[in-house]
Amino acid sequence: MSFTLRDASLADIPAITDIYSESVRNGVATYEIAVPDQAEMTTRFSTITGNSYPYIVAEDADGVVIGYAYASAFRTRSAYRFLVEDSIYLAPEARGRGVGKALLTELIARCTDLGFRQMVAVIGGAHPASIAVHRSTGFVDCGTVKGSGLKFGRWLDTTFMQLALGEGLDSVPADGVYPDTLYGA
Repeated sequence: MSFTLRDASLADIPAITDIYSESVRNGVATYEIAVPDQAEMTTRFSTITGNSYPYIVAEDADGVVIGYAYASAFRTRSAYRFLVEDSIYLAPEARGRGVGKALLTELIARCTDLGFRQMVAVIGGAHPASIAVHRSTGFVDCGTVKGSGLKFGRWLDTTFMQLALGEGLDSVPADGVYPDTLYGA
């Protein structure tokens, strides 16, 4: 499957909403139960990009968005400001074709360039394909929370994985690299 990656834009929200809606309705990657509408997805997009986090899409050869990925704050307390959480969602026809790995690889590069030091994956349903793609890019297992979600009438586990970015834990970033005002007190 031929595809390209690019920055997401507001024009992509309908496609992003469709991809995410399918995941909410049919998958366990998200523990969301009610499908959010385009207005809600626009708000989420604007919040993420408004805080200068990367948000990218994959397009097929016909220009159709087949997947997207973004990084966002893991938690909003300022001590977490060097840690990002990744999120990746794919259209059904893009799964198992290298699109997810390409999106994740690009997201890792962009977050490293922005000076983040750690990336965490919070994998709903302990989804084997998601775990595999994260391992293939260097993530390590941090643990599994058993029965953390209830969806489709069954208990689901959540797997946490982590990847050091850039210098990781080898140094402490200079003060003021990321203003505390972006992350709360």
